[in-house]
Amino acid sequence: MSLSMDDRDGFIWLDGKVVPWRDSRMHVLTHALHYGSAVFEGERIYDGRVFRLAAHSQRLINSARLLDYEIPWTRQQIEEATRAVVKANGLQSGYVRPIAWRGSEVMGVSAIGTTVHLAIAPWAQEGRLSVQARDAGINVTMAKYRRPSADFAPGHAKVAGLYLICGIEKDKALKAGFDDALMLDWKGDLAESTGANIFLVIDGTLVTPTPENFLDGITRRAVMSLARKRGWSVEERTVKPQELSRASEVFLCGTAAEIVPVGSVDGHNYQAGPVARTLMADFHKLVRSPDCEGFGESTHLAPPVDRAA
Repeated sequence: MSLSMDDRDGFIWLDGKVVPWRDSRMHVLTHALHYGSAVFEGERIYDGRVFRLAAHSQRLINSARLLDYEIPWTRQQIEEATRAVVKANGLQSGYVRPIAWRGSEVMGVSAIGTTVHLAIAPWAQEGRLSVQARDAGINVTMAKYRRPSADFAPGHAKVAGLYLICGIEKDKALKAGFDDALMLDWKGDLAESTGANIFLVIDGTLVTPTPENFLDGITRRAVMSLARKRGWSVEERTVKPQELSRASEVFLCGTAAEIVPVGSVDGHNYQAGPVARTLMADFHKLVRSPDCEGFGESTHLAPPVDRAA
């Protein structure tokens, strides 16, 4: 199989139809390509089912609404399409990328008059981290760019354009010999990594930054729920970067990363400790549970009230 994402065998759901992988194309003058207004999700397939499919599908719809457009398929239709294309590709494990974008009818800053398209592409992909990385933890550095405030960008939407600074910082980190970078928010408080949420264990309490204008991750919510089920104290609050030195454990979590310990932050070392390892085992069971496709702990992603009501 080709390593290129556009030259593969398989199928993609595109605007209501399951089509051959190589036939899923868009025009070079597509509005979202020029102005970054595509919204997307990252989902994982476990034992043939997509973890938190309902929550991901609803967040996709919510992200588009934050950009002032509607995806012309319901959450239930998106879920059915996802299951259909996963089945068409014969996948028991892997990754799913739904993406919605504005089309090529208009070329200019305004997108009024464009159609909205939706594609769902699944492919076989195991965890991106080696066993050694999960055992020892990854090495991260601090990013230069910060997550913007709500006055500057809709940070609760999973928007393609907002990942530009993440890509810059991820590339810089990799070139410098690190695995990832940690980003501060506009106030200088700890926010997240370039593509995952962060947790710290401080004095026996699991601490995570309040998502003021960045994604309140679906995996993040699952981790918090798993910790509380064990009777552990969990705090969502402002986290100063200086608190990294007080932490006994640090770990990241997200759809692609799942749960991964941090071994060092700019030379300050951590152990891949018992909290992260226990949650990793609990998460492994959760994603393979019979009810894994639902909203789960993601009550903040419940369908919003109809704006016309």
